[in-house]
Amino acid sequence: MSTDISQDDSPDAARARATRASIAARFERLPLSRWHVTVRLIVGVVTFFEAFDQLLIAYALPELRREWHLTTGDATAVLTVGSVGMLIGALLSGRLADRFGRVRVIAYCVAASGAVSLALTACTSLTPFLALRFVQGLAIGGEVPVAAAFISEITRSFKRGRFVLLYELVFPAGLTIGALAAAWVVPAAGWRVMFAIAAVPGLLAFLVQRKVPESPRWLADRGRPAQAETVMAEIEAKVSAATGEPLPPLSAPATVSGPSTPTNPAPSGMRGLFTGRYRRRTVVVGAIWFTGYFVNYGITSWLPSIYKDEYGLTLSDALLYSTVTSVAGLLGCLVVALTVDVLGRRKIIAIFLGGAAALLLTLAALGAHTPTQALIWTSLSAVGFFGANICLYLYTPELYPTRMRALGCSVGGAVNRLGVILGPILVGMVYAAGDGVAPVFVMLGAVALVGAVVAGTFAEETANRPLEEISP
Repeated sequence: MSTDISQDDSPDAARARATRASIAARFERLPLSRWHVTVRLIVGVVTFFEAFDQLLIAYALPELRREWHLTTGDATAVLTVGSVGMLIGALLSGRLADRFGRVRVIAYCVAASGAVSLALTACTSLTPFLALRFVQGLAIGGEVPVAAAFISEITRSFKRGRFVLLYELVFPAGLTIGALAAAWVVPAAGWRVMFAIAAVPGLLAFLVQRKVPESPRWLADRGRPAQAETVMAEIEAKVSAATGEPLPPLSAPATVSGPSTPTNPAPSGMRGLFTGRYRRRTVVVGAIWFTGYFVNYGITSWLPSIYKDEYGLTLSDALLYSTVTSVAGLLGCLVVALTVDVLGRRKIIAIFLGGAAALLLTLAALGAHTPTQALIWTSLSAVGFFGANICLYLYTPELYPTRMRALGCSVGGAVNRLGVILGPILVGMVYAAGDGVAPVFVMLGAVALVGAVVAGTFAEETANRPLEEISP
């Protein structure tokens, strides 16, 4: 662990450092148990439905275009307005979660998202729909990165990758199941029914508040050592009861850097993200977030419309073909979850984004003349870009200390929103130029290649290391 020789040696500062080191060591000795799985399940269900909400718009879009006679510009606004909200929500939620706590922000965001889903079912024109989608974007963009930070903070370093990513699988699972449900429900019952279904999980906000404890790491870092000790003791008791055995012996806590004090100002907030070692990390992980999600949403947002308009498929067939791509992406996420602790974060991201780039460029070279060609190659590439992107939800929280971990995750989430916004816009522009779909896949393949090169060249490895060692 890193020791700061300029630490404040006052009794309060020393106690704070001792508490932080003790909490970290106590998490390191906790075996995975039913308690971990329960918390992961509760937070995971919330994240699942945030993903479910996020993808619905792509599957509702063909019906919205017909019902409200939308232009291409209107359709692009429908696809992107939620992402603008997510970008802003991500930035706001990180600051709020680092100041007021992870669990409170997660609960408020999921409640707001559910309420807006219900309100969307009453929309009869474009303007109120866009306004509500923006508000829902604020909530979704706020919940997802904060949840990623929280799950990382309650997990020990050994096999942290598998544990966190098996939780993060709920997000692509939400995308996939949302796609499967929408492919059946939208043609049969209309888009409003899907948004009504998506509103139900807003009730989970109460479960989160009652059943999920606040992060002891955050409590200790915020100068609340007594509460951190109490919550940590409760977690240890629940883990011991779940395993039916005493906890392993506690290793001597390593020294950690002190929190910000008047005599030892540890950089935090937005300034901290661009100070010292964290500057390079922020730039590198931001570039990967952008490129990965540019490709992801550039493809998935337009696939239903491309299948319908370019290849003449029916709406139900277009949605079904698009769903196959989402299912393939989910399989890629599972492969990453099972291998990330062995191969490491840097190699996983570089290999999977590089593979996606090669497959998309191959599709462009073939010309994408048939829907079957598009289906096969986009589905194979989805294994790559879905897998690389899910790894970022594990990797980003590891790169920042507790005092700015949620903000770091949120900035990553905001940058990925830029990719989510610009991907569909630029795909729409290139597609509208009338040169077919091959130029679309050239652009997407080139962006994925940039992300792979950045990851392989500049990313740091963090596998199987305690959070306090990686980011003092």
